[in-house]
Amino acid sequence: MTKNGIGLRGTAGGARVVQCGTMKHGLQVLFAALCLAAATLTHADEPSQPIAVVPHEDKTDKSGADLSGHKRVGKASIYAKRLAGHKMADGAPMQVEGDNAASKTLPIGTTAKVTNVETGASAVVKIEDRGPYVKGRIVDLSPSTAKKIGIDPKAGVGKVSVEPIAVPLPNGEVKAGVAANDPANH
Repeated sequence: MTKNGIGLRGTAGGARVVQCGTMKHGLQVLFAALCLAAATLTHADEPSQPIAVVPHEDKTDKSGADLSGHKRVGKASIYAKRLAGHKMADGAPMQVEGDNAASKTLPIGTTAKVTNVETGASAVVKIEDRGPYVKGRIVDLSPSTAKKIGIDPKAGVGKVSVEPIAVPLPNGEVKAGVAANDPANH
C-alpha cells in the first residue's frame, strides 16, 4: 500500500488488480445510502400503505373462501396423471383413482356433488387441494371422477355444477350445503 491507499494486489488473467482502501469504503457508504433512499422512496400521488405478508395458499386466491354452501356452475378441468402421488393442500397424496378435487374458494375438506351439465352424470368429491388457476375454471377433478361424470379426457374440460354437501367452517363447525338434503349424496 502506498500513502494514498492504492496498492498492487496481484494479477487476474494477466491484468493487474488494484485495490483502493478508501474507494472500497466510499462504495460501501454509497451503496448503503442508495439502499436507504430506495427503502424510503414513495410516490407523491400514492398514499403510503403498509406491506402485508400473506400465506402462500392465499396469494392467488383473490375471491376469498366460499362458505355459502350455494351451487356454482363453471368449467371443470382434469388433474394431470403425472401429479399422481404429489402432496395436495391437505397433505394427502393425489390419487388418480380417488374422488378428490381442487377448488380455489371452497374450504379444504368440503364434500360436494359435481354434475356434468351435458350428461347429467354426477359424483361426490372431497376438496383436498387448491386450484385450478386458469380463468373460468371452478374445479379440478381427479381423472377417475372426470371419467365417472363423462368429461372427455382429450378435451380436458367440461361444464359442471358444483353443489356443496358439507362445508367446514373456520370455527370447526360444519355447514350444510345446498346438496346436503339429497339422500343420494350420502
